[in-house]
Amino acid sequence: MSDSLDSRLRDSVYRWITDDPDPASREELTAVLARAMGKEPGAAEEIADRMAGPLEFGTAGLRGPVRAGPNGMNVAVVTRTTAGVAAWLAAQGQAGGVVVVGRDARHGSEAFATAAAEVLTAAGFAVKVLPQPLPTPVLAFSVLHYGAVAGIQITASHNPPADNGYKLYDATGGQIVPPSDGEIERAIQSAPAARSIPRKPGAEVVDPREAYLSAVGALPRGTTRELRIAATALHGVGAETLRAALSRAGFTDVHLVSAQSEPDADFPTVSFPNPEEPGATDLLLALASEVDADLAVALDPDADRCALGVRGPDGWRMLRGDETGVLLGAHVLSTTDNPDPLVATTIVSSSLLGEVAKERGARYAETLTGFKWLVRAGDGLVFAYEEALGLCVNPSFVRDKDGISAAVAGADLAATLKAEGRTLLDVLDDIATRHGVHLTDQVSLRVTDLAVRGRLMASVRANPPASLGGVPVTLEDLLPDADVLRLSGDGVRVVVRPSGTEPKLKAYLQVVAPVTGELADARRSATEVLDAVREEITALLR
Repeated sequence: MSDSLDSRLRDSVYRWITDDPDPASREELTAVLARAMGKEPGAAEEIADRMAGPLEFGTAGLRGPVRAGPNGMNVAVVTRTTAGVAAWLAAQGQAGGVVVVGRDARHGSEAFATAAAEVLTAAGFAVKVLPQPLPTPVLAFSVLHYGAVAGIQITASHNPPADNGYKLYDATGGQIVPPSDGEIERAIQSAPAARSIPRKPGAEVVDPREAYLSAVGALPRGTTRELRIAATALHGVGAETLRAALSRAGFTDVHLVSAQSEPDADFPTVSFPNPEEPGATDLLLALASEVDADLAVALDPDADRCALGVRGPDGWRMLRGDETGVLLGAHVLSTTDNPDPLVATTIVSSSLLGEVAKERGARYAETLTGFKWLVRAGDGLVFAYEEALGLCVNPSFVRDKDGISAAVAGADLAATLKAEGRTLLDVLDDIATRHGVHLTDQVSLRVTDLAVRGRLMASVRANPPASLGGVPVTLEDLLPDADVLRLSGDGVRVVVRPSGTEPKLKAYLQVVAPVTGELADARRSATEVLDAVREEITALLR
């Protein structure tokens, strides 16, 4: 694009500025427009990008950079989105019902939560707002706790610092699923300009933390509480609630990474505030070593994800999501009082949980990616996880992933094992010996142009590899149900999909090797195949 500004684009910017109720956003966009009209290099492209929206409302709600314009998270966008949500709720026969609004501590979260609450109040809903920035699982809990018709959490979870988002729960306590997203998107498109949408203060401030903590505190089934825990909130909102939940469950020897315990929207000590990212847990593992901890716990910024760290023969390391998932899944199955339990994971996660479930006589389900599907996996659900550190050990009162509760369950398991002179790694070895070595990994391609993802998916569809890691594979295309490709062969599986929440194309790798002799030999063999598969998939997605 040239540095000149198209007259139609300029006019649409003027209209947006006129209709924006937020003075700061108007001033921001006016300044960018002035730079573009002055032909400052790059300014016209920035205007075009900001006006390229609106942000699409999907089943994950909204996510985008905090900035003025329709293609960003700002008060005007949140106002029109909430007007669409209000209209959709009314169309569902839920006008006047309770809606709970919560927020994290990211840039803009307070203003966005206020706008959402005031739009809903003006539309006649009984709005309850949480008293301060709190973990997303507390908001999800609140939907069921207050009998709400919906819940809104202002959060971008583990996205980069520049982003914020808008997550919607329906009356089931779970995130919305199709066709609700399309219905809401159309209602947003039909909403008037943000300046014309009524807003009214007066929402009721409620605090569900005592009820939430009581429920979480009752989760542990073990009797021993001797465990030293190192933990981090990664500059998010989880530290206070995590410490309180662990204490309520009887775990009081907790050491927090002080540099990351207070909410900080700039996330100064990490490149990406995601426990999966390289380096994100360095301070945690250093603290775990320093205090001689038994378990390390990392939450993501809104505390719906949880990563566990352990001390092995080569020092401290974080467990992969699939390792934690099978450990906590097996633990829940060994302690549940449900006579016909169901455990679930997604098509991109390890298949090992299915083997454990079969051994325990439990039902097992695989769903499409996302907790919106996992919590709807079926009756009797007692545990669900996805490999991206999403864990639900408590579907009876939080119908979503819950890093706080997962940390408590992880502490319960680790303390029980410590009393027996065993560790989480010992259990993983036991499971691998019985069911085969299941190694998983991920190849993730971050893109600046989302169209790249579509081109790469089309390329793999047109020319799939005949083999991976020396194993013949066949292609399964999950369209139209999902934009997912699955390549599978004997002991090898690769699932490729665009991320639903980040500008990434992801490939999920799994290699399975039976243990016929020494466990170490099976692991070595599986690792060699996984390394080869990773190299081939990396080249395929280049």
